[in-house]
Amino acid sequence: MRSVQNETLAANYIAGAWLQSKSGESRDITNPATAETLATVQLAQAGEVDQAVAAAAAAFPHWRRTPPQDRIQFLFRLRRLLETHFDDLARTITLENGKTLTEARAELQRGVENVEVACGIPTMMQGYNLEDVAGGIDEIMIRQPLGVVAAITPFNFPGMIPLWFLPYAIACGNTFVLKPSERVPLTARKLFELLHETGLPAGVVNLVVGAKPAVDALLHHPLVRGISFVGSTPVARYIYAEGAAHGKRVQCQGGAKNHVVVMPDADLEMSARIVSDSAFGCAGQRCLAVSTAVTVGTAAKPFSEAITGLAASLNVGNGLDANVQMGPVITSDSKERIERSIAAGLHSGAKALLDGRGAKIANGDKGNFLKPTILTGIGSEHPLATTEIFGPVLTLEQVDDLDQAIDVIARNPYGNAASIFTSSGPAARKFRYEVPTGNVGVNIGVAAPMAYFPFSGWKDSFLGVLHGQGRDAIEFYTDKKVVVERWPKEWSRKF
Repeated sequence: MRSVQNETLAANYIAGAWLQSKSGESRDITNPATAETLATVQLAQAGEVDQAVAAAAAAFPHWRRTPPQDRIQFLFRLRRLLETHFDDLARTITLENGKTLTEARAELQRGVENVEVACGIPTMMQGYNLEDVAGGIDEIMIRQPLGVVAAITPFNFPGMIPLWFLPYAIACGNTFVLKPSERVPLTARKLFELLHETGLPAGVVNLVVGAKPAVDALLHHPLVRGISFVGSTPVARYIYAEGAAHGKRVQCQGGAKNHVVVMPDADLEMSARIVSDSAFGCAGQRCLAVSTAVTVGTAAKPFSEAITGLAASLNVGNGLDANVQMGPVITSDSKERIERSIAAGLHSGAKALLDGRGAKIANGDKGNFLKPTILTGIGSEHPLATTEIFGPVLTLEQVDDLDQAIDVIARNPYGNAASIFTSSGPAARKFRYEVPTGNVGVNIGVAAPMAYFPFSGWKDSFLGVLHGQGRDAIEFYTDKKVVVERWPKEWSRKF
């Protein structure tokens, strides 16, 4: 794949060709660690979206008739290409997103896993049947693709999240339009260069890079049957309501405020290390980042000392540097917003065990750098306790017992993920049984489901019924058709 450094890109891939938007509205793509302009893209408007949907609709009749075994051959090719270009793709993720190369590689590997799982479509897409539901009558359930489907994906995982959706959608026989975050379109562009190289028929996959006008065009387009979204909860609510109002099947992964519970019998050294990675990995810009650590009883003091020491020791800098453990946040606006959140917490009585504002980073004067921040003294009713900061900020809360810890999580409006650190089987089972979140970890910091399980989420963290990945993806991207048939014996005599 060729470099995309500092040039104006034709960012839209429609009907098998790269096309430049004619909107006249452009955006510079910058490296969050250096403020260097990596490329400029023209932002798609409704006209380009209509082109992409029309191309997908035109490709659908032939693609849905392509046998599943033949469809997945393109995914096998994609997997090989992803492995071949793995390091280049990871570097692109780091350049435009800021996360470390280690984090970018881990993200990309999870994307590859979804391609691998989708290659099992000939088995996973099968229906079921029953003979003689009545005398001489058989009944069959078959799955058929929806048609044109789309995904609107965020900046924080530009490689992985598109691959939560695209492989399953096209393996099921749908055609696909991706609208990636306009902040990080370079990874998506390289991904589509590889998709082109697989030889997929023109129009099966399409890419449009745009902002809200492009999103609205997808939501309102009569030929788009399904929409997948990952992003903040306010935007998820808008997309879910608007998509449903226009008759679409919609799944929206929203924001999060994830908790970990640290019990007195936990391995505190291991727990602190895992929580540090979970809270500050990817600069806290992930929907499974730990936001609040709830310590139970005597765990409070040793855990707070351990986590503060580990966070203070993290090497923050340009993600391309091998010794860096945490990169910048995505934009200067994000940095300022996070700093305001920290200031608001301190103003209302919180105490900073570690304050990451005003970070001095070698050769990082132009980057969007913060260091880890740890706040204590913020109760579960404080606005910060229910606000998704989406940055390297961890709050600590102390309670007396596990029931109180579960209650803290239950009162939070989000329900994406929660974890417990303990050596007690009964405590772990109670937590797993009672905690109201869709993803649960036991002695695990980031409870990220493997590709063959759904990426769950409850309450304000998810809008919809069917999640991404695994069997849920097959359910989302197919319609069920039930056939009831009878063939009377006397009819056979006529032929």
